[in-house]
Amino acid sequence: MGQTENYAVTSTSFSYDNLIVTGTFPIITDSLTLLTGTNYVRGTVLGVVTATGKAVKVDSTKADGSQVPYAILTQDTDATAADILAPVYLTGEFNGAALIFGGTDTKDTHKASLRKIGIFVKTVI
Repeated sequence: MGQTENYAVTSTSFSYDNLIVTGTFPIITDSLTLLTGTNYVRGTVLGVVTATGKAVKVDSTKADGSQVPYAILTQDTDATAADILAPVYLTGEFNGAALIFGGTDTKDTHKASLRKIGIFVKTVI
């Protein structure tokens, strides 16, 4: 007679914080070097300075490449003393009220540009 095996079926749950809206659109991550001088906060929308390849808060008033959204920071990261490599979201669905921008920019300033790179800004009630 054959051997009987018992399998345990377990369930795992995953909950997102207020930044990520749903898990229906793929979340792709990567890393970027953050420019020295700022204590960056999770949810910061980042642009990349063309000359250096380093990320800063996206700011539509700039003309150095950082006016274009590239990614969203996944965790608080202190770059006040030195450039630092940090994890970022390249795609996903995010709560617009939880996003942080540079200058006087808002989610409405960058919503269309973010959509072009696979980042969807949602309104959470």
